[in-house]
Amino acid sequence: MMRPMNSHDELMTRAKGACEFCAGTANLAGVDVSHAPGSGADAAVLACALCREQLAETQDINHWRCLTTSMWSEVPAVQVLAFRTLHSLATGAPWAAELLEQLYLEDDVRAWAEADLTSTQAETTIVHRDSNGAVLETGDTVTLIKDLDVKGANFTAKRGTAVRGIALVTDNPEHIEGRVNGTRIVLLTQFVRKQK
Repeated sequence: MMRPMNSHDELMTRAKGACEFCAGTANLAGVDVSHAPGSGADAAVLACALCREQLAETQDINHWRCLTTSMWSEVPAVQVLAFRTLHSLATGAPWAAELLEQLYLEDDVRAWAEADLTSTQAETTIVHRDSNGAVLETGDTVTLIKDLDVKGANFTAKRGTAVRGIALVTDNPEHIEGRVNGTRIVLLTQFVRKQK
């Protein structure tokens, strides 16, 4: 007679014995994902000790660069924790903000992922405005209204440069992000004008 699989066995089988974030194989254990619509293995992720430690209190932002690959997992629980982790890192790590923009989630998975975010209401009240007071939205194209020295990149972004597909900095209405000369930079909204 076969015994039924428990959640840990199911997680190990689903993840092929490796951490579902970084693919490590040492000291694996399940991590429950809050607000899950189901239970058991569907509501958990198999993670190594380092990933579990980083989930509890991120100390090494670069550890989460492993999400570049694992965020594309077909497992909804992995997608949810990847989304939440990238969301928490996005303001301090431009690479995380870029990954978050790329991450596609089905509507029900996105609702699950956002159920745990405490800053969602605060984000909806922040409005980004250009130098003329026009409301800016993610994906807009803006034009620089003055030359800007880009710190750390050794170039000057010239007046009149178009910055396409901007991203809004969620916790600061005076900051947006965009690519200039192939480099992703933070721009002050007072120095840009929205293109019609």
